[in-house]
Amino acid sequence: MTTDASPTLTVRALNRALLERQLLLRRAALPALDAVGHLAGLQAQSPMDPYHALAARLDGFDPEELSGLLASRAAVRVPLMRGTIHLVGAPDAHALYPLLRPVHERAFQGSHGKRLTDLDPRHVAAFAEGLLAERPRTLQELGPLLAGRWPGHDPAALAAAARALLPLVQVTPRALWGRGGAAAWTTLGAWTGEAGTTEAEDLGGLVLRYLAAFGPASVKDAQTWSGLTRLRATFEQLRPGLRTFRDPHGTELFDLPDGPLPDPGTPAPVRLLPEFDNIALSHADRARIMDPAHRSRVWRVNRARCAFLVDGFIGGVWRVEKARDAATLTLDPFAPLTRADRDDLEREAAGVLAMTAPGARHEVRFGEVP
Repeated sequence: MTTDASPTLTVRALNRALLERQLLLRRAALPALDAVGHLAGLQAQSPMDPYHALAARLDGFDPEELSGLLASRAAVRVPLMRGTIHLVGAPDAHALYPLLRPVHERAFQGSHGKRLTDLDPRHVAAFAEGLLAERPRTLQELGPLLAGRWPGHDPAALAAAARALLPLVQVTPRALWGRGGAAAWTTLGAWTGEAGTTEAEDLGGLVLRYLAAFGPASVKDAQTWSGLTRLRATFEQLRPGLRTFRDPHGTELFDLPDGPLPDPGTPAPVRLLPEFDNIALSHADRARIMDPAHRSRVWRVNRARCAFLVDGFIGGVWRVEKARDAATLTLDPFAPLTRADRDDLEREAAGVLAMTAPGARHEVRFGEVP
């Protein structure tokens, strides 16, 4: 009989480890592109989310820095983990996409693919690649063009086949700071000019990057973050080089040998986070960042609300309302706040307003505790 000697980590210990790795215990003095790489990408289906995510993590963050990375194509917005759009450096997009393509294919087969059973979606994708090489197109533009080649088939399903089977990026000016544009797509290679020049990651490398940014974590956590399945074998291959823990429920957690584990009593500053933030999406068990009782207050079906951290945990939601010459940021806490936390939240909110509504009159309000 063997005894598991893995130490147990409390919820607060896991919380502080996550905050440390996510640059949320203190703002970091890092270039934006380095921070994006360290974080293994930023959730970005809402175009402005990465700007708020980095403003909460980087000292002196200037949104024009990130906007410049997108404009120069050093960073791109591409469907990756969970099949959702992430902002990553261009080399990471080339390296990660081949590993995560099965996630996109599985989602397609479970939805739009059911309407294209008489077609080989690879042929659809190949034809779409030529159309997108001509110029970027929205999926609403692409679908009818594909239907012209395969009449009688649903244009939306045909466009979905292209999105699932090709490494597509959403092109600028969409997601540039202070600007906007249609959700137009082209291929990653056409946009960056780097097709075939970057070696793909292997699954082991992907797991190690996940642990560096989100560990200690379980196999199921990594699968939740990536959208991949059957990662147990990869963890077992890596096990000799990892250390293990248990969470309060006895679930085995894996970590890098040098993964930081701050003291659970380490003070955690208040932070305002975007509606879809890495820390709220990357674990099967989200108790390390959110009281399960508050989940329904943050999530509405498949949409999330902007949230703020108090003592390291999601403690409420926030929103900005803009008028012609004024902007109001309202914070709705889940529980009573201390005077110190209110003061800190007001300062953080003032920073958000200065970034998002320069030149306007600013007001910070607190909602009533439900």
